[in-house]
Amino acid sequence: MTTETKTTQLFTQVFKAVCATALLSLAACGTSQKAPATADVAVSKNAVENAVSAGAADLAPAEITAARSKMMRANQALAAKDYTLARDLANQAQADAKLAQSKANSAKANAAANALDADLRVLREEVDRAK
Repeated sequence: MTTETKTTQLFTQVFKAVCATALLSLAACGTSQKAPATADVAVSKNAVENAVSAGAADLAPAEITAARSKMMRANQALAAKDYTLARDLANQAQADAKLAQSKANSAKANAAANALDADLRVLREEVDRAK
């Protein structure tokens, strides 16, 4: 083999390696976007379910409705393979769901505090009457 033939073969091998690396990188980019988007949608779905379990449907209806709407749109974006939009909507849905859950928990805590205040007032009245 001549030096020129060896150089051509080496160039061909390097070119094939560069092409293979570029192809694998492109494939990895598409996959790496899909996986986090899918995970974000799943986490957001769980956040919405937790908020509903906490009573958000009754105590924070606007926030839970917004979260559900964004979850639906995130699932549609995921089906359309728009992973960036799916991830963004899923993150917004998760934030809305957490807000709804916090408002529901706050409303329950306020109700419990008000009930305790009422009970204390009744006890004080009974103590005052006993004097």
